[in-house]
Amino acid sequence: MNIVGGLALYFVIWWITLFAVLPFGIRSQHEAGEVVAGTEPGAPVFPGLLKKAVITSLIAAVIFAGVWYLWVSYDI
Repeated sequence: MNIVGGLALYFVIWWITLFAVLPFGIRSQHEAGEVVAGTEPGAPVFPGLLKKAVITSLIAAVIFAGVWYLWVSYDI
């Protein structure tokens, strides 16, 4: 696996992982009882995107390391 292929694979794994991590820990405005006028009641109060980006990066790195190990070990 060359560097460009590795980066592309990590990018795909990162985005898939992000979509899996996004729903965790979200409280809607309706659940919090703090609906701002003119907004959707289902909108998150505090999405915490930076924290989720860091968590996503760590999980994606672990998954990528496993895929890379299999790639190198079995010479796929």
